[in-house]
This record gives sequence, C-alpha cells and structure tokens, in this order.
Amino acid sequence: MPSTLTARALLLDMDGTLVNSDAVVERVWRAWAAEHGLDGDAVIKVVHGRQGYATMALLLPDRPVEQNYADNLRLLEQEVTDTEGVVPIAGAPAFLASLRKLPHALVTSATETLARVRMGAAALPLPEVMVTAEWVSASKPDPEGFLKGAAELGFEPADCVVFEDSEAGIAAGRAAGMRVVGVGSRAAAHAPTAQVQSLEQVRVEAAADGSLVLHIA
Repeated sequence: MPSTLTARALLLDMDGTLVNSDAVVERVWRAWAAEHGLDGDAVIKVVHGRQGYATMALLLPDRPVEQNYADNLRLLEQEVTDTEGVVPIAGAPAFLASLRKLPHALVTSATETLARVRMGAAALPLPEVMVTAEWVSASKPDPEGFLKGAAELGFEPADCVVFEDSEAGIAAGRAAGMRVVGVGSRAAAHAPTAQVQSLEQVRVEAAADGSLVLHIA
C-alpha cells in the first residue's frame, strides 16, 4: 500500500541499503567461520549491520576482545581489496541523485576506507556527511551512529528517517527514536516503519517549508 513519511533529514546505511556487497561478505565471513569451526549460515545470519568485532563477540563470547579486534582488522583488509560483485542496490543511483542538495548522511558500520571503496565500486556518490566505524564507540544495534548523524546534520532524532536493511540497523534506528524504512528482504522480518524491496519504490520531494516528503510505493 502506498504511503508517505515526512522528515527533515535522511540517514542512510550503506551495505544492503545502497550497495549490494553480499558476495564479498559471504566470501570473507564464511572463510572466517570455517577457521573457527562455526556454521557459515549461522554466521551470515548475524553479520549484517554490525562491525566485525561485534559479530565475533556475539559468536565467540568467551574469546578475548583483543583477538576480535585483531581479526576484525584482518577481515577489513580483505574486504577493502575485494570488490568483485559489489553493485548498487536497484534505484540507489537515482535515489542519491535526488538527495544531492537535501540533508542526508551515510551512517555505516564500515570504516571510512571501506565505505569509500564500496561506494566507488558501485559508482555511487558519497554524501558530504559520513558517520563511519571510526566515529563511534559502539556498533549497531547501539543508536550512537544515527544520533551522531542527526547531530552532524543539525536535526533532532525524531525529525530523521533511517534507511536500513539489517536487524541490527533497524534496532539502532528505533533506539535512536527515528522512523525506519526497511530496504530489501532482510528488513521485512524486523517491523520497520515502512518496507520497500528496493529504492526504486521511494521518491523524495522537497516541500516548500524545507521538509522532505517520502513517497513510498
């Protein structure tokens, strides 16, 4: 059913929301799972949306955090050099083009380097405001990243709409006091405010009062 949301700013996740990087994530994390005798399917179910060390802490709760951070750095190096299969989510190029002069920010669990690599591989423009892994002390589902994104843009959390694909990301947006548009099949199970299969179903209109009207098909 078509619907509309009104906001002052948009906060956009990257992986799974703007960029389809699933092929890389599968390769890197299934290899890591095999190293640790873990079921690859179980790992893939929880990896999306979180920083790597947070996923490792969830899966190996008794392992020293220093080992998680070390493994996280190693996996990040692999992900930065692996862009095979990285493509834009359907509708992402036109969606971002429509936001060029409107308040929006990238809020991602990726590092700035990885964000630049993946957005570049997908031929997508980088928003002027980016909140990356280096900006936060806690990974999604903690709301810190989205709250910092809102603050950087100069808007209250309630005036922002989040675009997310993962359980952790949707939970983070909700915890920040924001409405969430779920993108893709992963998001559907986690009760976002609105749900689309791709960004082709979203049109953003700038209203005369400076607000943003989101038309969701």
